[in-house]
Amino acid sequence: MADTRHTKVLIIGSGPAGYTAGVYAARAMLSPILVQGIEPGGQLTTTTEVENYPGFVEIQGPDLMIKMQEHATEMGCEIIGDIITSLDTSKRPFTATSDSGTVYTADAVILATGARAKWLGLPSEDAYKGFGVSACATCDGFFYRGQEIVVIGGGNTAVEEALFLTNFASKVTLIHRRDELRAEKILIDRLMKNPKIEPLWFHTLDEVVGEDNPKGVSAVRVKHVETGEISEIPCKGVFVAIGHAPANELVKDVLEMHDGGYVTVKPGSTETSIPGIFAAGDLTDHKYRQAITSAGMGCMAALDAERWLAGQE
Repeated sequence: MADTRHTKVLIIGSGPAGYTAGVYAARAMLSPILVQGIEPGGQLTTTTEVENYPGFVEIQGPDLMIKMQEHATEMGCEIIGDIITSLDTSKRPFTATSDSGTVYTADAVILATGARAKWLGLPSEDAYKGFGVSACATCDGFFYRGQEIVVIGGGNTAVEEALFLTNFASKVTLIHRRDELRAEKILIDRLMKNPKIEPLWFHTLDEVVGEDNPKGVSAVRVKHVETGEISEIPCKGVFVAIGHAPANELVKDVLEMHDGGYVTVKPGSTETSIPGIFAAGDLTDHKYRQAITSAGMGCMAALDAERWLAGQE
């Protein structure tokens, strides 16, 4: 028979939002349980140097998440390496079922399942993730000062990333499978006027080329969509900017959503459309998507949950 455990606050997800919620919920004496999910530590575990998190001039992404996990544990948050596969929000206490078979009941739930960058699915792309291949210009653009880089995509994300990267790179090549962009006109206008950006139309990324000692990107091979001709572009960084997908599988049919699947929260709050369910981090934030903003929302979610629970007693 499956184990059933009850907690005042169940935190689902283990990135900066989840761990920070764990710190604050534990300090509020709520004895929270945090279930880490399929990728303990979240997206930061796939990055290398992090230089924009206050308190650390430079820290490896995985190391930062280990420190956050240790902090939450030290405060009294119970952290469990498991995956929540279903969440029943129809009645309270809420019921979550895990991959291991354990059933959790909770008076309040904080969703911190994050978002995942969309990737092209190329083996060479996967091989150089964190070593020249990135999905976050804000996170990693700083490392390519004076270098030539490429951006893959044609929507707002790609154009915004390309424009941002001109602050660092000597040249940005924007690779798009069509000859027109899907981005907002004002962004397209800025891109076309920027002397550092060169669009390459009717091409797709075919392969990331690199070296292994030290590991890093040296070029990309691109394919013309009509002729099939392969050409090579020297570069040190490849930014895949084809969008993000919020990890909303547990609640996509029950909570209000916005902008393609991000959980809607009330302004100035982490409250969702169901009382007692709170959302924090990249699951709800399609705009900033930074570790520090996610951590801030995790704090807000724990405080919101504490106050909501106090009002129920």
